This record gives sequence, C-alpha cells and structure tokens, in this order.
Amino acid sequence: MPLIRPFAGLCPAPNRAAEVAAPPYDVLDSNEARQRAADKPWSFLHISKPEIDLAPDIDPYDPRVYAKGKENFERMLREGVLQQDPAPCYYLYRLIMGSHQQIGLVAAARVSDYDNNRIRKHEFTRPDKEDDRVRQIDSLSAQTGPVFLTYKHSTVIDELVAHAVTAAPDIDITADTGVRHSIWRVTDSARIDLITRTFDAMDCLYIADGHHRSAAASRVAAARKAANPNHNGEEPYNYFLSVIFPDNQMQILDYNRVIRDLDGQTPDSFLAAVSKAFTVEKTGGQCKPARAGEFGMYLKGQWYRLTIKPELVPQDDPVKRLDVSLLQDNLIEPVLGIADPRRDKRIDFVGGIRGLTELERRVNSGEMAVAFALHPTSMAQLMAVADAGEVMPPKSTWFEPKLADGLVSHLLD
Repeated sequence: MPLIRPFAGLCPAPNRAAEVAAPPYDVLDSNEARQRAADKPWSFLHISKPEIDLAPDIDPYDPRVYAKGKENFERMLREGVLQQDPAPCYYLYRLIMGSHQQIGLVAAARVSDYDNNRIRKHEFTRPDKEDDRVRQIDSLSAQTGPVFLTYKHSTVIDELVAHAVTAAPDIDITADTGVRHSIWRVTDSARIDLITRTFDAMDCLYIADGHHRSAAASRVAAARKAANPNHNGEEPYNYFLSVIFPDNQMQILDYNRVIRDLDGQTPDSFLAAVSKAFTVEKTGGQCKPARAGEFGMYLKGQWYRLTIKPELVPQDDPVKRLDVSLLQDNLIEPVLGIADPRRDKRIDFVGGIRGLTELERRVNSGEMAVAFALHPTSMAQLMAVADAGEVMPPKSTWFEPKLADGLVSHLLD
C-alpha cells in the first residue's frame, strides 16, 4: 500500500471558506475560542471546540462536548456549508505569512507507516490528550485536524507544485491573523499518480506537529479494524489527514522559557551560579540569540547574553546537544531546581511569534522572575532526533504559520 493517497475531501462550499476557517483547536483555550467564534455561526471552532456552545464551566472532555461537536458538524453538512468533493484528489495548500511562503500537499497518510515508524515521531504523547482526539474523531467519524508532516525536499514535487499554483486557487482567504491560506485541487490522474509514486519512493516522512492527532488516528484505525470482519486495508480509517511540506520551506521559531522564581537565590548569587556553565555578558537592549549555543536572559530589567561553554556541548547525542537541552541540563535544573519541565508549575513557555517583548512583560509584571530567549531548533536537528528514534524535550519547536482547521477534512465513512 502506498505511503500516501488522494481522498475526496470535505471542504467549505464555494465562497464559504472565510466563514469556516478557524485556528487549530490546540492554539486557543475555550474562552479565546468563544470570543473568536462570536457572531460566526459557521466557524469551524463550533466543531473543533464545541464546548463554546455549552455552559462556560463545562469540562471540555465532557461527553456532551463531543456530542455537541457532532451535532454542529452534521448541521454544517445539512446546510451545505461543508461539501464533499466528488472524487479523490490531492490538494496543494499554500501559507503566506509576511515574506514567508510554504506550499504543502494535503494527503491521506497511511496509519501503518506511522505504526512502523516510516512516519517518524519526535515527541511523547499524553494519554489524556490522545483520548480526547480519539473521542473527537470517533464522534465525527472524520479527521478534521491535519497532522503537519515534512519530507526531505524533492525537485520532482517542487516542479509539479510550481506548475499547479500558476492557476487561480480554489480557496483563497486571509485569516484575521494576517496569514493567507490558498488551496488548489490536483485532479489530473497522471499528476496524482506521479505524486503518489514520488512520495512512496521516499524513505520516510517526519511529524512536525500533530503527534496526538496521529496517535489517535492509529488507535481509531486499530479499533475499527478489530470491529470490521471484512477489513481489507483500503478503508478510510487506515489513513490520516496530513499536510506535508518540504523541509526547506518550514519555518521554526524560537520556543522561550519564563521562570516564576529564582529558587531562593538573590539575583547576584543566581548570576554567579549561571556563570559556571555560561559566559555572561550584559547587553544594551533585547538579546535575540544569533546562533546555536547562545541564549538571551532577562533579569531585573536587564538583558544578558549567555554562551554555553564549549566543553559542555555533547558531540554525539542529537538530543543533549539541542539548545533546549543545554539550557535545561546546565541551568534550569541545576541552578533553578526544575527537573521536570513538563509538570513543574514554576516554568512556562512562550512561542517566538510573541516576541521578546512578551518575555519582558512577564518579568516586569512580577509574574515571573527570569526569562530565557532561545535560538530556534533547526529542521536538521529535528530530523536527526527522529532518525535516531529519540524524543525531543518538551516545547522544543514552534512552527509558524499554523494550518487552518476546516479547509479540508477526511471522512472515515
């Protein structure tokens, strides 16, 4: 069976995409989603965050939430706001944010290739978040949140994409974030076949974002296979919704850290402890790291440039040499006493899209005591970790721009 295949997607009806498209379900909390969907009856947030249509104090994992999502989904189908394409096809999805542009392929990726690690992972998943996505997929019998995949770029695909996007897009909207989302259908059978064969010749794909969605798709597929005495491997549940971008177009931003207190230390004693593993220099303004191994630190209204001492950088471990690991292993844990950044409430994480001013704000407000700005993880580093079968530390990558929910969904019935 091929690594990817075309499918008959569920898309907004002509001229309805701007009403439907919504941010990914996991970048907004319930209150933010409620505000974003106000006066937008066809926003996909009514499907991806259906608690917004129930009492404000409802648990987002309450069974009534999934039932409401199904109800809203069926209403959008019944009213013709969402319509299934008549035949399987691929889709090209272009994102433009400022001067950055990337074009990916919307495809159904094979679950068994996720299971056997041909679609490679780099993060642990949390059972509660997996359970949530399983319930959401099962209630809709559809995958509505695409998994963000990447591949080592191919000139064959580049040429095919360049030709296809010369036509007018089938969907072309600009979200309220300023990001432009454009989609083209690829319906020509020869091009579809070329895409399928080219991807099937690749050694692997990599998950960039969407580990819980892909893990949930695997669990749904296993359950439906077990319940289907006529299972043949061709059923839609054997595949999961994905958007696949070439590695050389991906944009990873920094993922920064803020810490609530200095673990009982004075600023001077803290700086002295930091200087054991880093060279410490005051800067005249914001310090945005220019290279790997360099960090910005904001403390008591002052920015510092921290540079890891070279002898502390492991040469043969793709995880331990990541900047997020170097900061955690040489400062956050030994100096600040935070051994488990996944669970410790003294640490928080700030996506680079919010800028260094957000780090200053969190510290200046008194909410946090110190902030750290990191250099972004690279795609090569992410792939090296996945190829080694290892796992990235938490909050290692922040991808921008984000995909929209609701533009293409994958039905399982």
